[in-house]
Amino acid sequence: MKNQPDGGEAIVEAFRRLGVEYIVTSPGSEWSPVWEALTRQRVDARSGPQFIQCWHETLAVNIATGYTMMTGRPQAVLLHAAAGMLQGALGLFAATRAEVPLVVLSGESVTLGEDDARPMEGQWYAGVSVGGSDRLMAPLVKWSGRVHSAITLYQSVIRAGEMAARTPKGVVHLDVPLEYMLADWTPPQALSSVPPAPTRVALPADVHRLAERLVKASNPMIVAEHSGVDPRAFDALAQLAELLAIPVIGAPGANFANFPQDNPLWLGVGAYQHLESSDLVLLAGGRTPWTPPSRRRTSGHIVAINDEPMKSWLIYQNLQADEYIEGDIAHTLTALAEAAASVGFDSAAVEARRSTWSGVHRNVNAALQSEREAAARSDKLNVMAICDVVRELMRADAIYVEETVTHAIPLRKHLPLNRPQSFFRHNGGGLGQGIGIALGIKLAAPEQPVVLFAGDGSMLYNPIVQAFGAAKQYDLPILIVVLNNQSYESMGRGHRLYYPDGVANSTDFGYGVKIDAPPFEDLGRPFDFFGACATSVAEFRTALAGAIEALGEGRSAVINAMV
Repeated sequence: MKNQPDGGEAIVEAFRRLGVEYIVTSPGSEWSPVWEALTRQRVDARSGPQFIQCWHETLAVNIATGYTMMTGRPQAVLLHAAAGMLQGALGLFAATRAEVPLVVLSGESVTLGEDDARPMEGQWYAGVSVGGSDRLMAPLVKWSGRVHSAITLYQSVIRAGEMAARTPKGVVHLDVPLEYMLADWTPPQALSSVPPAPTRVALPADVHRLAERLVKASNPMIVAEHSGVDPRAFDALAQLAELLAIPVIGAPGANFANFPQDNPLWLGVGAYQHLESSDLVLLAGGRTPWTPPSRRRTSGHIVAINDEPMKSWLIYQNLQADEYIEGDIAHTLTALAEAAASVGFDSAAVEARRSTWSGVHRNVNAALQSEREAAARSDKLNVMAICDVVRELMRADAIYVEETVTHAIPLRKHLPLNRPQSFFRHNGGGLGQGIGIALGIKLAAPEQPVVLFAGDGSMLYNPIVQAFGAAKQYDLPILIVVLNNQSYESMGRGHRLYYPDGVANSTDFGYGVKIDAPPFEDLGRPFDFFGACATSVAEFRTALAGAIEALGEGRSAVINAMV
């Protein structure tokens, strides 16, 4: 029995020092040194990362991504050579765009069987080794590189974790030769935990200057887009808005819950008509808030508050900002509230503003409630009716994940998104990742219900069988509501936009639009999922009640909602 630690132990020890809780993988044969180290960890009853094995690479990346999004703590992913990296590339690309910190390793052979003292499997010489998968991944991730020796392996993994966690956060990839993982490793004399990345904060003078402008503004407003990625920023934004009675508008492209929608200062999603009268707009976590980008919605002063507002992965960006306050968003918002209180403000004017916007909020909420109630009465199944039933039956602490196109805005308007981390929508321009993201969130929040809303087209892009297997194997019960309109409706809308008088509009051919999908409610049966199809509001109510009961039993559920 081999007792000398090798490179596999170096990798696992580096993960321990980085605080990695899960190694998520779609396995490859280069990872036997890591499996040996994990086995030794278990036999010796040592603390360290747990192991999750998936049947698909994108699923592995998505589970790690969902967990990291929910906890803020970077996790690790192991993929097989260049082939596994290419399979998982969409997930890596999207995680980097969403600024999710992950450490991702892939392996290959560098001796290719020519070293008699270290025999290698023939697959590496036959083409599995590509001479550096880091070259393939570099355009898709924050940083990609190679481990250049056995002696530098441990610290290279440590450095990868430290790089991933620094602003802008993202995926860091290492190509690790198998020979270095098999080589003996001598641990450093002093093994210590890796210090957390420091928080970059805005300059106090900049915050104070903005506070002075803010308290003098007669009609300030806030547009929130991605600030809620940090639950501290969700709370800090609410505190600032409450202090000065500043109304909050949700940007249409938001990927998170940024502000409690039951707060009297919430004006709704995309309610930009109110900006016309504003003299000061705070853009919290703004990335692409305006469409078209050059259309300025206000003559007032726009201040972009973000840790890093200019996203290098966007090919074009126009925030319309007149001023930037850069640093940790939660810290900036908290400091801004403190500075405003220190500067002092007109309490009577603030309360008058609060009364005005609270009235607008009541009208907005009443209109949305009327939409839901009317939809429920008609018994015709649509998103408003579905949300009405969901609001009635689902627990208040439910977490909603959304992977749709056509139904995205109605869901954001009608779901009860009143708590931090109550809503997630993956960024990156690639569908087919929602189930894995939901499973990762469930892994991080096992006591809370997790509900994924997916379009029928989006659902079919997912690795369904592999994801359902992971849900079953790792006891991650989630509810999937498929909003099934039997089409790629967004593609149909695009066709009509570009060809309003086109011949396709007068035919029933439907190229690129129609979907002839299997019965989604049956797909989970091999994994003991609850399944139901709903064509009416009454049927959806019955189906949701059954799904909730199944979740309580530890079973996942799929509702095929024909909208």
